[in-house]
Amino acid sequence: MTSKTIKDIKVGDIAFFEKTITEEDVQRFAMVSGDFNPVHLDESFAKQSIFHNRIAHGGLINALFSTVLGTELPGLGTIYLQQDSKFIKPVYLNDHIKATVEAEEINEEKNRVLFKTVAYNQNNEAVVVGHALVMPRK
Repeated sequence: MTSKTIKDIKVGDIAFFEKTITEEDVQRFAMVSGDFNPVHLDESFAKQSIFHNRIAHGGLINALFSTVLGTELPGLGTIYLQQDSKFIKPVYLNDHIKATVEAEEINEEKNRVLFKTVAYNQNNEAVVVGHALVMPRK
C-alpha cells in the first residue's frame, strides 16, 4: 500500500488491482448492498435474461476502483468524492477483472485529482469505463 500527496502524482500515472469475481463475492455483495436482483443470484432467472447467465453487480466492479484509489494511487488517506461509470459489458462469475486508474487532471489548489477508470475482463475488453474524482491526503 502507498500514500501519495498531490505533489507526488503526475498526469499519466497508472495503478491497478486484479481480482477474479467469485460466487462468494456476488453473494456477499448482495448481502451488504441489499441488491438481491435475481440476474445476479438465480441461475434459472439469469438464463432467461439478455445475459443468458448470472452477472456480477455493477457496484461490485465499481468497488474495485475504490480499492486501487484507496491503497495504491493516491493510496492511504484518499477521500473518494465522485464516480461516474458506464457499464459496457457484463461481468460474469469467474471473470478476471483488472481495474485501472489513470491520473488525467490535477488541481493542486483544490487538492483534487481526476482519474480515468477502466475495468477490463480476462479478454482485455473494457467492461466499465468512467472517471473518479478524489482528494489525496495532505
